[in-house]
This record gives sequence, structure tokens and C-alpha cells, in this order.
Amino acid sequence: MPIKLENVAIAVRDLEATIAFFTDLGLTVLGRDTVSGEWADTAVGLEGNTAKIAMLQTPDGGGRVELFEYVHPDAIETEPTLPNEIGMHRIAFSVDDLDEALEVAARHGCHPLRGVGTYGDIYRLTYVRGPSGIIVMLAEDLRKR
Repeated sequence: MPIKLENVAIAVRDLEATIAFFTDLGLTVLGRDTVSGEWADTAVGLEGNTAKIAMLQTPDGGGRVELFEYVHPDAIETEPTLPNEIGMHRIAFSVDDLDEALEVAARHGCHPLRGVGTYGDIYRLTYVRGPSGIIVMLAEDLRKR
């Protein structure tokens, strides 16, 4: 059976702030909408749900991120996940210049969890805590230098 990853969806507390973070990193907004109705209730499994959504795409066109902010029912705040917790872990992006990407992240108040590491002679990488507590991995391929 052929299978293709369509997108990764992330619930956020502030859609506009999260869009700003990801677009500053280089993603583009493909579309926005507010969704609700019987089809949404059925697909999502929440009665009477309404959400503002945005679909973003990476510059290469290969990756998509769907962001959604619940209008109804109220969003449930949780503690941000830790790197070793079971469940959805992080979203990862390769970047041409890690230092530049970290400057962009810092403008949004997002900083490395600990610092920048180097994996052999292959990657410089770090995890930052993004909007709504999302863990975002940023990695620069050192072999492209």
C-alpha cells in the first residue's frame, strides 16, 4: 500500500504568533480557514468543535505544517513536553545557517533548550522551545559547507 506524509498538525494557543515564528524561519502560508461543522466533528472526534487553521509549507515544497487554534471547545493547556517523554516529540527542519535561524528564533523569545551540539562532522543542531511549547529542532548540514 503506498503511503505519503501529508502534514504534521500542531495545536497552538496563539495562531498568529506561531505563524510569525514559522514564516520568519522561511515557511510560507498556503492557506487559512476556520473549520467547523458535522464533518469536522466526525473527523476530529470533538462535538461542536471550531478551529482557526493555517497550512504552511517549507521552501522546498516537501514539508507541510498545519497549525490550529481551537475556538471551541476551549483549548486545554498542558505542560510543554520534554525531549524524553513518550508521544509527539518535535518537528525538525534543516537550515542553511544555524546561527541565522537561532537569531530568528530568539526574536520570538525562543532559545535552545541547552545549547548547540555537533553530531560528528555531519550536523550542528539544537532544540529550541517554540511558540506554545513546541520543540523545534534546527539542524545545519556541515557537509554542505
